[in-house]
Amino acid sequence: MPLHWFTPPVYVVSTKVGERYAVSSVERAAEFLLSWREQSGSETWRFAIATCMAALKGEVPAVHARKAFEVAARDCGKLV
Repeated sequence: MPLHWFTPPVYVVSTKVGERYAVSSVERAAEFLLSWREQSGSETWRFAIATCMAALKGEVPAVHARKAFEVAARDCGKLV
């Protein structure tokens, strides 16, 4: 199954001090969002999850999922 790539990547904090991750696919964005479950009550988090799922189904372009992920990462305090 091909990945749903987007550019430029969205940089988020790592669990390792001083490192960051470059998230450049919808699949990876969804993985990160799910790992931030403590933020699941946030409207931007829920919207980003829904947008990523829609992108995986081909209902919206990956660029929309990227933007929703970036906004959720910022709101969750994970954006670098």
